[in-house]
Amino acid sequence: MANWKKIGTGVAVLAVIAAAGAGGWAWTKLNTSRSSVADDSVALADFKADPEAAARGEYVMRLGDCAACHTKGQGDFAGGYEIHTPFGMLVSSNITPDRETGIGAMTERDFFDAMRHGRGSEGMLYPAMPYTDYAKLSDADMHDLWAYMSTVVPVSNEIDENGGMAFPYNIRLAMAGWNMLFFDNSGFSPDASQSAEWNRGAYIVEGPGHCSACHTPRNALGAEIGAAHMQGAEVDGWHAPEITSNPHVGLGGSSLEDVARYLQTGSDGVAFAAGPMAEAVEDSTQYLSDEDAMAVATYLMSLPGSEARASAPMALNASAALAYEVNCSACHGLEGEGIDGLAPGFAGNGALLSDSTTNPVRALLTGARAAHTGVLPTGAGMPSFAWKMNDAQIAEVLDFIRNSWGNSAAPVKVEDVASLREALGAREKIAAPE
Repeated sequence: MANWKKIGTGVAVLAVIAAAGAGGWAWTKLNTSRSSVADDSVALADFKADPEAAARGEYVMRLGDCAACHTKGQGDFAGGYEIHTPFGMLVSSNITPDRETGIGAMTERDFFDAMRHGRGSEGMLYPAMPYTDYAKLSDADMHDLWAYMSTVVPVSNEIDENGGMAFPYNIRLAMAGWNMLFFDNSGFSPDASQSAEWNRGAYIVEGPGHCSACHTPRNALGAEIGAAHMQGAEVDGWHAPEITSNPHVGLGGSSLEDVARYLQTGSDGVAFAAGPMAEAVEDSTQYLSDEDAMAVATYLMSLPGSEARASAPMALNASAALAYEVNCSACHGLEGEGIDGLAPGFAGNGALLSDSTTNPVRALLTGARAAHTGVLPTGAGMPSFAWKMNDAQIAEVLDFIRNSWGNSAAPVKVEDVASLREALGAREKIAAPE
């Protein structure tokens, strides 16, 4: 999901660009780049899918993690997922084959245009729907996905997709200007110098998997910063960590097998997926075939990493060690070893060492839940410690965790803990009796 806090300013600027004529140019460009292979006569609600194509399409849907944003209680793919932004609220669309409230009236060409060109039935799409990545989907995968969507149960669920968007952000034509500046809707091009496995991984990661939507930082206009590709970003109150070859905060200290295991189970035996990544594992990556999981790992671990390096460990005091032993060691071990399949280890856990302390602070303030997968079904949870620790105590115990057992990281700022506590509405520590 795109980082809407950064996109907000960009959309406002681009509304002016579109009004000045860039929108018309971009609209014309998109019209002339429409797919020439997709059928333009049969609506989705009338399409009779080949069962084998639909089965392949279900796998493409899993690669694209479509269910995560388009399902919220009203039925599978019926939409209604709310995306809160500083300039209003977006609501995910109904993508079931219902003719009136879903996409049942779309032809295959309409579907291709939405997925790969950012043109929906209501006009230009916002890049919260990652058409910027789906543009790389092959014609074959697009057709199979179309076939699968025709088998989804139609649900009547009227969605006002941008009814919560304030002016001028509700002017969809503004996105035409953004597309003109930042959207390359060319397809995936294999690298002949790389292996078939690497190219398969690149296709999944940069196409349907849309990993960069969360893991790449964005500029002031909401476009991804290419020089920091997959090097971590703050997204919707979470930190999406670096997933490159960097050995300190990335994947460079892991094996290909570890990364593949994490994708398929939610844990590599040390770290556990939580928050939005737990949802991505549950809805998407746990369904990767063994070959595709290894292909994704191969590609990610080939990416150049950031300059983040280990610093000298902090000096720790006895009170920090005692706080860890009393509050954390029962699940995470006296030596930070964790419990395989149940609780993450801390020793050598690169996910804890980023300069961003959002995720570990958030876990202590609100608790966390691991992914629930077919291979690792525990979905283990961690309780909140907000009631038990004040801001300084949370910073102290995290400093201990981030600088013990060979770990090294910058100090956690007490003011950052306080700020996140307020933002999350986490309770204050219960006052000790006098």
